[in-house]
Amino acid sequence: MAPARVYLDNAATSWPKPEAVYRAVDDYQRRLGAPAGRSSYAEAAQTERIVAACRQKVARLIAAADPKRIVFTLNGSDSLNMALHGLLQPGDHVVTSVCEHNSVLRPLRFLAEHRGVATAYVPCDAAGIVDPDEVRRAITRQTKLVAILHASNVTGSIQPIAEIGQIAKQHGASLLVDAAQSLGYLPIDVNELGCDLLAAPGHKGLLGPLGTGVLYLSPGIEQRLLPLRQGGTGTRSDEDVQPSSLPDRYESGNLNVPGIVGLEAGVTHLLDAGIDRCREHQSQLTARLLDGLAGLPAVTLYGSRNLAERVGVVSLNVAGYDPRELASLLDAQWSIQTRAGIHCAPRMHQALGTVPAGTLRLSIGHFTTEAEIDAAIAALSEL
Repeated sequence: MAPARVYLDNAATSWPKPEAVYRAVDDYQRRLGAPAGRSSYAEAAQTERIVAACRQKVARLIAAADPKRIVFTLNGSDSLNMALHGLLQPGDHVVTSVCEHNSVLRPLRFLAEHRGVATAYVPCDAAGIVDPDEVRRAITRQTKLVAILHASNVTGSIQPIAEIGQIAKQHGASLLVDAAQSLGYLPIDVNELGCDLLAAPGHKGLLGPLGTGVLYLSPGIEQRLLPLRQGGTGTRSDEDVQPSSLPDRYESGNLNVPGIVGLEAGVTHLLDAGIDRCREHQSQLTARLLDGLAGLPAVTLYGSRNLAERVGVVSLNVAGYDPRELASLLDAQWSIQTRAGIHCAPRMHQALGTVPAGTLRLSIGHFTTEAEIDAAIAALSEL
């Protein structure tokens, strides 16, 4: 009999989902099947109520006062692209970090080549944490935006976002936070962080299906953020001008309602469980994993050992093994599923000195168990 599947790739997408997510998507597909915001019959009205409830719950999760400031997107990359392409104009200057994912790096590269947007990349320390003073020094009079990820998808390190947000505000720059690895795992208050935009996928920490994402807009930012798409919204249909009201300004075309229905169930699960409890669960398992690996002489660990400074993303290398070879062995012999390589974060790996091979990444989710962590430690010990 094949060993039970040990899924430790939650930084890519969370699995499994709560049973309520599976039931909600199936019920929508079989019983409702209606678009959101397009019709007035009973099933369409119920669909619209579920979509509205999802906005309200995501807003509650991040302490946003107005649910209409939650825009649904295709995924985290789509949210970041909406923010970067919609906000930045020729001659603008951006401050970001070497820790960023390609979902920030590639749009900024495109904007540099096609709009003349300039970007400064601040360094990080050995744990992958940015010094806010480096951000302060990188800001110029032309700086329009500071774009920083909340937690690294390579080292798991948490950035001092609130302090960076204060610095951005002092210099009149907007703050974009990539919360791909933190939303659903860390308590987040957009007011305390000082962010103008917060982008995240719905399918990772929020436990929704793939094909979902969210973008939070602070009051007033919509006056400067151009929509990337125009089209039908179900509102002001007698006009050929994109509505200015939220969230319609940024939600053209039919929403991914099956995904949003599942996302609503996922966020409901998190709110019922309590984010503090989710954070405690992840921290305990991260500590168990780090402690178990720290005693292995062939293993090199990356990121902070301070649990208050990291989420449940652990990258490592084992002497004598290419990370991809290691990932293949873990899967083939123990059904332990991880991710190896550069993790779409090339500058982060350059900073860590792990190019070209990258690292092996184990990432803990809401349903990861102690037994699964112990299985990973035992397998790496045997190797």
